[in-house]
Amino acid sequence: MTMRRFLAALPLFPLTLLLGASAPGPDANTAPSPAAPSDAQALAQSVSALGTDAGPVGARALVEKVEAEQRAQAASPDAGSSASVAQTQGAPDSGTAGEAVAATAPEDSRPVDARALAEALAAKDAAALEPGMVPPMPVPSREKAPPFGKLQGLPRAQDLVARAKLEGNKLVVKGGKSAPDQVLTIDPGLQASLTKIMQNYQVPYGAAVVLEPSTGRVLAMAEHSEAKPELRGLPIRAVYPAASIFKIVTGSALLEAGVSPDTEACFHGGNRRLNERQLEDSDRDGACYSLALAMGKSANVIFAKMTSKHLTADSLKRMAARLRFNREIPFAQPLDVSLAYIPEDGFALANTGAGFGDVYLSPLHGALLAAVAANEGRWVDPTLVEPEPFMPMPEPEPVLTPTAAHELTRMLEETVTHGTARGVFRERGFQVKDAVGKTGTLADREPFRDYSWFVGFAPKDNPRVAVAALIVNDPKWRIRGSYLGREALRLALERIPAPVELTAPAGAAGKH
Repeated sequence: MTMRRFLAALPLFPLTLLLGASAPGPDANTAPSPAAPSDAQALAQSVSALGTDAGPVGARALVEKVEAEQRAQAASPDAGSSASVAQTQGAPDSGTAGEAVAATAPEDSRPVDARALAEALAAKDAAALEPGMVPPMPVPSREKAPPFGKLQGLPRAQDLVARAKLEGNKLVVKGGKSAPDQVLTIDPGLQASLTKIMQNYQVPYGAAVVLEPSTGRVLAMAEHSEAKPELRGLPIRAVYPAASIFKIVTGSALLEAGVSPDTEACFHGGNRRLNERQLEDSDRDGACYSLALAMGKSANVIFAKMTSKHLTADSLKRMAARLRFNREIPFAQPLDVSLAYIPEDGFALANTGAGFGDVYLSPLHGALLAAVAANEGRWVDPTLVEPEPFMPMPEPEPVLTPTAAHELTRMLEETVTHGTARGVFRERGFQVKDAVGKTGTLADREPFRDYSWFVGFAPKDNPRVAVAALIVNDPKWRIRGSYLGREALRLALERIPAPVELTAPAGAAGKH
């Protein structure tokens, strides 16, 4: 069994304790025969109604339902007819799982075998599933149970930045008796400047990450909480709604589906929430934006419409998985998995594509999303500890084509030139030349929390830094994520000199 198959089957492991209930034959010493290929195909077809959206939890619920019916059959004097199982499972109050089981009734009326069903579920689309296609754990509901309410601090033993001491111009974590010292990639001056900004503005919760796109070296991982000063680990926690930052994923999927940044759609409303009627063209549609301008202005309805028209749940899941949602990202400190629940339903899928879904993101992951566009579509894992000189650097992984990455960069540029961050990036004396990015804003109601994001990089043609900034504000706020993100870009570019372009002397022209 491959690792992928093992992980897919893991939620079904308790079935191995219950196989006796479904094993055929009176001889207890005889191992049950595996299901024939035709049976497995029928079982796989029976669960297709669940889709990958149901995930391991839905699969397990279906198996448990089958087992419960078989136990009921075994206790009933009329047990033995799988037709009765199908009728019971297909009752109106059974839902999708019941309908799927009803479809499994073989022509020879044999009972559904729980072991074979479990194997079919574990193997379903195994070859097609990529890592991250299914969330590794239940994804919390943003409206019913926002995960920020359960935010926990990072233990000091795992907090390399807090334990590091300044030695010269480096932050160093002292090793133990048998462990070497660890030199961090953090720029102490940049780290201090960004922390000071958040302290001065007394942000309730804030985090700023700066990294070098081409290498993944983390140059700053600053944080501050006026509400809970002792709280640590804000940059690596994925308890914040991704909000419109997820439009980077949706936009990438649309580009891959053949949609041009110049493709236009018309819309009305949708600033704070969407409804199904807005997905249809209407006489009330009073504005038309290209996909690029829709990214810049964070036009929810256009992203919802284009998701509904051009994307499937599978295509959006695959793009999210490629961009490391629902997957572990290697890092020197514990880094939360950014969870993304992507539903199959048409309107719910469109709603998620626009940034209103149950999707959560850490600030570090946000900076890495920006870095993909900066790296011409290549993913680079983040680095916090300076590697030894002899250690080979891992090869970047292509996740977007260079053409798609360039088009995505063009779309992100609209945020700064004509979109939601235009004002803060035009502030006199604080401009950042050739910056691109994406803002995101979403709020919890009870208690009120305003999540304000900015992710981006600069300069767009020769990226030197990528950033993510997040502020979680109360109703009265002083700065938002776009301000902190701009300052992160500006201060980082001041501290990181531009590469020197080597040119040959004029008199050397033509000489060899």
